[in-house]
Amino acid sequence: MEVIKKYFELDVTQEEQLAALGPLYGEWNAKINVISRKDIENLYVNHVLHSLAICKIIKFKEGSKVLDLGTGGGFPGIPLAIMFPETQFLFVDSINKKLNVVREIADAIGLQNVEVRHTRVEDIKREKFDFVVTRAVATIDKLKSWTQNIYQLKHINSIPNGLLALKGSNIADELKLLSKGNYYEMTPISKYFSEPYFEEKSILYLQG
Repeated sequence: MEVIKKYFELDVTQEEQLAALGPLYGEWNAKINVISRKDIENLYVNHVLHSLAICKIIKFKEGSKVLDLGTGGGFPGIPLAIMFPETQFLFVDSINKKLNVVREIADAIGLQNVEVRHTRVEDIKREKFDFVVTRAVATIDKLKSWTQNIYQLKHINSIPNGLLALKGSNIADELKLLSKGNYYEMTPISKYFSEPYFEEKSILYLQG
């Protein structure tokens, strides 16, 4: 928890909810392999803080709608939902057993602004979102294809609606897969966080 407080000012509720994630994920991970067993000890740096890097790019305004694509064990969605209680989050994944854990954890910490759904983003036809967030799901060309028709036309945030993807060291190769005319910005996470884990990690913003 201390590593989160090093970079963010938290209110009482946020601090309590974030502090609860350690015991909850530890308990659930013993039953279902939500996070790599060797990685659970690094939950707050490798998963929670990594997810919160998105907060350094944008502060979602009240009323925003955000889709967490391929949420897995709830990252980056759960930490972001804690930080932005006035933003509505939809977590989707095609693997249901992890979603059950996400539901249980969200309920346990009292998150009121999340919905968890077992589906693929390609099957969401009528709903529109301001932003899609994702981590370690697919290459950027596939993410672009899956999400291109899902964004609201009206922009209410500081940057136009689009995709915010947490990416690793292969991002330069992935960007070559995008067709010309796509607007994107790539920001190294090491700009914000000093931990060695983030040295080759980036946030990719791709305008919708």
